[in-house]
Amino acid sequence: MSSARELTREAIERVDVSRMIDDVLAFPEQLRDALWRVEAAGLASEDAPGGLVIAGMGGSAIGGALARAALGDRASRPIVLARDYGLPPWTTPDATVLCASYSGNTEETLAAYEAAGALGTRRIVATTGGKLAESARADGVPVIPLPGGFLPRVAVAYLLVVGLEVAGLCGVAPRVHLEIDVAAAHAEQLVAEWGPDGDEDNLAKAIARGLHGTIPQIAGSGLTAPIAYRWKSQINENVKQPAFSHELPELDHNEIVGWEGAGELGRFSAVFLADSDLHPRIQQRIELTRGLIASQAAATYRVESRGEHQTERLISLVLLGDLVSIYMAVLRGVDPSPIDVLDRLKGELARS
Repeated sequence: MSSARELTREAIERVDVSRMIDDVLAFPEQLRDALWRVEAAGLASEDAPGGLVIAGMGGSAIGGALARAALGDRASRPIVLARDYGLPPWTTPDATVLCASYSGNTEETLAAYEAAGALGTRRIVATTGGKLAESARADGVPVIPLPGGFLPRVAVAYLLVVGLEVAGLCGVAPRVHLEIDVAAAHAEQLVAEWGPDGDEDNLAKAIARGLHGTIPQIAGSGLTAPIAYRWKSQINENVKQPAFSHELPELDHNEIVGWEGAGELGRFSAVFLADSDLHPRIQQRIELTRGLIASQAAATYRVESRGEHQTERLISLVLLGDLVSIYMAVLRGVDPSPIDVLDRLKGELARS
């Protein structure tokens, strides 16, 4: 194997100068720390017949999407994401609104915070500081303090746990903190298996090599649908390249036809994120779809979640995707941390 294809710790650190890999490998400890931080915030249990609205953007929003998927049909009331400058129009005063912004200065989330205040809903904030923390403390709104020093997208463990715990505290779903403890222990095993010090042909490294130089299409369903989006956004930000995600069975009603011209347009790859609880027809669709597009794809993968309960299985695929994205960045020779174009966009918006 040539040095350009090596994914040893030394090879990774030559490219990943900001050491994002260390933060990803600390995923198990972050899950446990997140539980402690929610507990330390002293949130009171307060029933929310109107459901839970999680307001956030980008890396701060994905935790809510993952929490909703992990809870699945155990949620007895709606859990809705608000990725905009306000709240869903049906939001009522008896809902709970969780405003999540890692920086505390996300303009869309600040607007949602103000909208929730005007409506009179219960508000909870998760942030490291910024304008959101200042406003919350001035208004007497409880704040779950997130640790500083991360890129927002690397703080996914914290936002996932916050979403799960707040859902339990407001009566939208049962509390699953014991599942989180088990998932953290399982994640430790997966870090050892898939991390830089694992075999050079471990699953994460093998997938990264297979996707390198291609435009990945990530597919999920049910539990794995938001994980597919997470893989896509991590490849976008860490690898600095296009990637796309879609859901089954919907993609079999449109996207599959587009694969007929994929081979003549470029190098496209496909990853299907599977789970033991997927509907049998979805399982069948994964196999059929993968077979039908194989001749036009540079590579295709079916990746199965690992673990017993839903939270454990979800976390396994999130961790795998994060590692794959860093390994892809290393193979491409780009530091995964900087996001210059996003910083320029925010700067332009701030001046307008």
